[in-house]
Amino acid sequence: MTLIPDTIPDTMHAVVLTGHGGFDKLEYQTDVAVPTPAVGEVLIRVRGAGVNNTDINTRTAWYSKNVTEATCDGGADGFDSLEDDSAGWAGTAFEFPRIQGADCCGHIVAVGEGVDESRIGERVLVRTMIPFGEPEQWECICTGSERDGAFAQYMKTESIHALAVKSDWSDVELASIPCAYSTAEGMLHRASVGAETVLITGASGGVGSAAIQLAKRRGARVIAVASASKSDQVLAAGADQVIDRNADLIAELGHNAVDVVVDLVAGPKWPSLPDVVRPGGRYVTSGAIAGPIVDLDVRTLYLKDLTFFGATWQPMEVFENLVGYIERGEIKPLVAASYPLKDIEQAQSDFLEKKFTGKLVLVPE
Repeated sequence: MTLIPDTIPDTMHAVVLTGHGGFDKLEYQTDVAVPTPAVGEVLIRVRGAGVNNTDINTRTAWYSKNVTEATCDGGADGFDSLEDDSAGWAGTAFEFPRIQGADCCGHIVAVGEGVDESRIGERVLVRTMIPFGEPEQWECICTGSERDGAFAQYMKTESIHALAVKSDWSDVELASIPCAYSTAEGMLHRASVGAETVLITGASGGVGSAAIQLAKRRGARVIAVASASKSDQVLAAGADQVIDRNADLIAELGHNAVDVVVDLVAGPKWPSLPDVVRPGGRYVTSGAIAGPIVDLDVRTLYLKDLTFFGATWQPMEVFENLVGYIERGEIKPLVAASYPLKDIEQAQSDFLEKKFTGKLVLVPE
């Protein structure tokens, strides 16, 4: 291992997840061993770590097939109905203890064998979804899930997954990007979104507000679904039209009104989404914050020749493209607030209340 002399301590501050459940499963510890980069890896001094649904969903075991509620329903206390052996996002058992944190912006401070020492000092973003293989037989690792993440002063990852970024954005602003923006870009990439009409649900959240910008970048006309109180903020993010999340979509838009639905919400209002998509249109999802179980009239699916996409696996180009968008000024960060890492409970509580637009970011001391 090559490192900056006398700058890396033996221990660090980190939030350690000790089991599935409520906030009590998050332990802020000050004596966690600093990881050592192995062959092909880099050690990163974390400067910002975003708050994401996936971190909370993993803590609460919302991914367990027994859980059917909205994500926020168990966000503070967890769910009673979970099955531990399927509680990871990939449908497998989760290993504890774990340092979560799907978003990382930081600086490389040490490199393992086989990594060029010139990388030391680079400011980087770390891929959230780390893909292996091809989509037909995909395997994917999530930062902060199958491996320790960014809710700590230091984290390590393979060098190839720490992408250098040259930008005048702050560390906190850059830390708002990896999970939300790669999820949004992955959805748009999977559904081949272009210059067409796109409906985005959950549009005020981190992924939704990212999807607005990224769809506009592709030339789309964006109709956003969000609470009326956030309409001005969502329009400022780039949406062409905002529909209140409690409105009747059919009454507002009519049948066959959009080319693509980008859905992050699902839940009880889901059945109207296939109805507003034109014949031959597409539906893509990477979230179900209002609940994962929906009613589908299969006749709508086949009689309208619709295509449905799930979007988790991301080809390498998705994250590489994001870095390019940042460096060329084609997107902008939307950070609502930042918190010291030790205040993770408050940050996640605010996240669950959904009173903000954009992203919340934790900053290791």
